[in-house]
Amino acid sequence: MLDNARRDGPPPFDRPFDGEDTKQRMYGAVLHAREPMTAAEIAERADCSEESARTHLSFYADLGIVIHHEGRPARYERNDDYFEWRRVNELANVHTVEELQARVSDLTDQIEAYREEYDADSPSDVDVLEYDAERVDDVYADLGDWATAIEERRLHERARQKATNSTAPSQG
Repeated sequence: MLDNARRDGPPPFDRPFDGEDTKQRMYGAVLHAREPMTAAEIAERADCSEESARTHLSFYADLGIVIHHEGRPARYERNDDYFEWRRVNELANVHTVEELQARVSDLTDQIEAYREEYDADSPSDVDVLEYDAERVDDVYADLGDWATAIEERRLHERARQKATNSTAPSQG
């Protein structure tokens, strides 16, 4: 029974890309990298040869998915700007300008409600230690939700602007 449950669940934490091909393992390793890493370090995480890692990393660098840092050894890091660009484009392509505007408005209302509740301009202005111990977990959850709402509003507003500009009539 345990074996079946294990097969149906997520892969073991130490081997999160089991069952994937090299390209998928490399992509996953790059996504999980939080700091610049050598091709050898990424190859180890992706369970592939260093040469294969270099080939994929070169391709991902050409696409802008990773940033290649020259040096000995060369290092690679995830290009967060690429993933933000991709998210904004996805939002702009999937939603109408009106849907994006409505989401921006909803998120703005959420942000304003948190500002009023905590009498602060941003989550970083809130001192969690000012709250009773039994409320601390709820405050931390609210601060995380508040920060997420701020980031989501920024992305949705960028997508709204992109969608608005792409649907504007051309002048000629």
